[in-house]
Amino acid sequence: MTSWDELADEIAALEGRISDLIFDNVRSQLRGDDLAAKERERTLSRVRRSLQKAQHLLRSGDESD
Repeated sequence: MTSWDELADEIAALEGRISDLIFDNVRSQLRGDDLAAKERERTLSRVRRSLQKAQHLLRSGDESD
């Protein structure tokens, strides 16, 4: 069985990948060569915040439930 901390670690890894995509989209916006990059950056930012919340909930949760 996977522990809550292990799941939180996996979510943290996903958050890191999403952060990389956000920076790629910001660079595309600055170059002006990708008109859809701004909307993708907004969506990815919402995903990142959700992952951060999930990670926090897992790390503060009680496995004895």
